[in-house]
Amino acid sequence: MKEFYTISEVADMLSISKETLRRWDKNGKLIPVRHPMNNYRAYTSESLKIFEQLGFLFSKEEREAPEEPHRNFNVAELFAGAGGLALGMKKAGLKCKLLNEIDHWPCETLRKNRPEWNVIEQDVSQLDFTPYHGEIDVVTGGFPCQAFSYAGKKLGLEDARGTLFYEFARAIQEIQPLIAIGENVRGLVSHEEGRTLAGMVSILDEIGYDVLTPQVLKAIHYQVPQKRERLFLVAIKKGSGIYFNYPKPFKEIYSVKDALRAGRLYPTDVPVSPGQGYPKRKKEILEMVPPGGYWRDLPVKIQKEYMLKSYYLGGGKTGMARRISWDEPSLTLTCSPAQKQTERCHPEETRPFTVREYARIQTFPDDWEFCGPMGAQYKQIGNAVPINLAYHMGVELVRSLNEYHRTEICKHPERFTPLEYAIA
Repeated sequence: MKEFYTISEVADMLSISKETLRRWDKNGKLIPVRHPMNNYRAYTSESLKIFEQLGFLFSKEEREAPEEPHRNFNVAELFAGAGGLALGMKKAGLKCKLLNEIDHWPCETLRKNRPEWNVIEQDVSQLDFTPYHGEIDVVTGGFPCQAFSYAGKKLGLEDARGTLFYEFARAIQEIQPLIAIGENVRGLVSHEEGRTLAGMVSILDEIGYDVLTPQVLKAIHYQVPQKRERLFLVAIKKGSGIYFNYPKPFKEIYSVKDALRAGRLYPTDVPVSPGQGYPKRKKEILEMVPPGGYWRDLPVKIQKEYMLKSYYLGGGKTGMARRISWDEPSLTLTCSPAQKQTERCHPEETRPFTVREYARIQTFPDDWEFCGPMGAQYKQIGNAVPINLAYHMGVELVRSLNEYHRTEICKHPERFTPLEYAIA
């Protein structure tokens, strides 16, 4: 266990700003120290024990090895995008039986990289999922967050009609998988003061699924060099007896250097690839920002020029004029690397991350090619679930399905072949 944690590391782990930590320092909630290596502000591991959510830092990191699937476990994925979730699931040993996506370029990306996958480029509302009944073990999907019209205290499937969650729930109802995994932005937790999420749970309950307590997983805790957070909604078919555990967080955090240079994540430096650039004046301004810095590191005159009215509105706005440091994870990647609200400037060169740098920060393999114009490629990568995060979810899915398979063989040995019995 590390003895000291930097202010950036603690802010990332707690999902709060550095300003909040400094405020806590002033009121005595935390007592900072000077890091013995560089004399920077830091916190001792002992002082962090007051935070229940950081308990994993202090427990012994006992991790079971991933299991091989005992048989083919099939996945159907809706809103598949460029394949981040599907690629992680496949890496864990699950089989992609169906991938649905309405946007053309992500579909081209999926077909180019995995021609054997069944990619259906179509509006999900036009799809009939009944032919897959009994053929699919897991349904996954990153549906957009949309509000419902509330008919009462409990919501049924029809109350969600017209939303993409309705299509996700309809697919589950028609396919009847053992497990369904919904994936979304962290903001779904508080959307409509929590009523939207509660409505989703109510609908899944109505169609025959028990929903585990939704979890927001931080990508930095799952071998992803990025401060990305995703909400996961896990639904288990009622009566199946399946148990699922969310993946345990890793203590080690990866940085942009791990993504772009040869080392712990990749055996080589990032391949050269095209990328967007900055306009002349914007580049001149960002030249003044140090690694790890943002607009407040600029001279006051330049701050006012760059921020315009936003300068007087208060708040951190730490994504604006932001240059990422080599030694920290990247901020969450967006669909466009150069827009003013969410700059992600390279640590040394004054430019946005290239397409392949973007892909590595999302932990895509270097041989995964993206189709379409450059803007479409950035959008596909920015919208994706990080592969390593998806992989660790997939590992736990395989573990749960294997245990279910073993139990079913013990209950009904006559339904299985001698080989299946031996594997289990």
